[in-house]
Amino acid sequence: MAKNTPYMETPNEAILYSVAIYEVLFANTFDILKTYAELGTNQTVFESSINQVPMGRGIRYFQEREHYFIMLLTITSTTVPATDLGYLLHKNPSRIQEFELKVGKAHVFYPEAALDRCTAALLLDIDPVYLVRGKSSNMDQYVNDRPYVASSFMSVALAQVYGSALNGQSKERQVLAETAIPLIARLAVVQSRGGESILRRLFEPLGYMVTAEPYLLDEQHPDWGLSDYFTVSLSATIRLRDLLTHLYVLLPVLDTEKHYWIGQDEVDKLLHHGEGWLAQHPERELIAYRYLRHKRLVNVALAQLAEEDLPDPDAVEEAHAQEEVVIEEKLRLHDQRMGAVMAVLKNSGVHRVLDLGCGDGRLLALLLEEKTFTDIVGMDVSHHSLEIAADRLHLENLPPMQKQRIQLLHGALTYRDRRLEGYEAAAVVEVIEHLDTSRLAAFERVLFEFAQPGLIVFTTPNAEYNVKFPSLSAGKFRHKDHRFEWTRIEFQTWANGVADRFGYRVRFLPVGPEDPIVGAPSQMGVFTR
Repeated sequence: MAKNTPYMETPNEAILYSVAIYEVLFANTFDILKTYAELGTNQTVFESSINQVPMGRGIRYFQEREHYFIMLLTITSTTVPATDLGYLLHKNPSRIQEFELKVGKAHVFYPEAALDRCTAALLLDIDPVYLVRGKSSNMDQYVNDRPYVASSFMSVALAQVYGSALNGQSKERQVLAETAIPLIARLAVVQSRGGESILRRLFEPLGYMVTAEPYLLDEQHPDWGLSDYFTVSLSATIRLRDLLTHLYVLLPVLDTEKHYWIGQDEVDKLLHHGEGWLAQHPERELIAYRYLRHKRLVNVALAQLAEEDLPDPDAVEEAHAQEEVVIEEKLRLHDQRMGAVMAVLKNSGVHRVLDLGCGDGRLLALLLEEKTFTDIVGMDVSHHSLEIAADRLHLENLPPMQKQRIQLLHGALTYRDRRLEGYEAAAVVEVIEHLDTSRLAAFERVLFEFAQPGLIVFTTPNAEYNVKFPSLSAGKFRHKDHRFEWTRIEFQTWANGVADRFGYRVRFLPVGPEDPIVGAPSQMGVFTR
């Protein structure tokens, strides 16, 4: 619960006290005096007050504690009237407010509140007892940077102190809350594990201008080089809610040492606060790994982010269907692919089959019709596609015996999933070309090293055949979301390499009418152990 500090009798004192604290911690007294003089404050009285009342009280206020820890974030607005920042943050610039946190206390004050520039400061006063409670005795309890650097402690404070602003709510200034305005966030001390480059890789793709001031490991020994501690400024024209959201997620990512238990709730928080930006962030995998730390949770988060990164599922489904009609209609190529895959699976004598990247469930429906397949699993990264597959299979209305034979799983093919292990065969039909080439190595390990089915059937487009489709422009892929399309030599080179690395044999078959020059429209690789 917030409260005014007991030292402040009047709003004027509160402002002066704020300035005093800010001057001690972060700023230049002359600039502050000038700012408030421009607001109409009597400078003589102001200078007298800051020397006699607020400064003294401000120093005593913090020195009366057993420690003097500084974890400070300031946010500055220059949109006139800049004092509307108080409405956006739900914090009155004329008051000092104190909030009780599990980790200590948070203080909100405004070192400057002019019409053309307003700064809100959030200072955390970390309880040293909290840092060691329940931990084994070791030197890390007493020698650490936890109370000083912006980290997960600051993220917790942002959620509790600026919760309404973080959610984009402002009763008095809702239109402004939804408007991108020039904002500057300044963090007194941040530990960036990985240096300045990590700071830039995280924030610059989000549109921030990043200024990072590094600190020496030891000022007495400059030859020791720079530390990984920085004072950081982030400038952007952005909604306040987005700024707070980016800080909430990325501060623990920079620091990598969360102070609380990480479980499924943290996945939900990451996905909630990352909605609309994290899926498209070029460092989303790094963010997920550092934020969650546990591989199982990371895999869950990245799978869901991968789904979000896809275009609208309905639009994709419609576009793909239309592309197939236009490009492959005369060949009925999809039917030929399904028939070829089914023939290989049936002739192999397998009973337990995976359909990886099952999409809308067309192959699953064919497998379900064949009683020889007793355990069928369809997996896809898209919830929407799985819903379509469930409808196609009439999953809810299947007889109990039929229903026991099939299950649909949500997951990504680039992360190990123990649910895929122990199956005799896997079909990967027109899927591999949807993966980024940088993720192929991970996919290979998931399938060939960890899942290890005895039979794997791949199909993928033959890029050489594209010249036979009149409606397909030169150099274009058949589907808009293909990352690549291989020639026969490229596919065979990849497949032979994979077979050699993981102890498989592979043979190649054409799918569809075979042209003597460019081959068949689709190509198949059949891997066996």
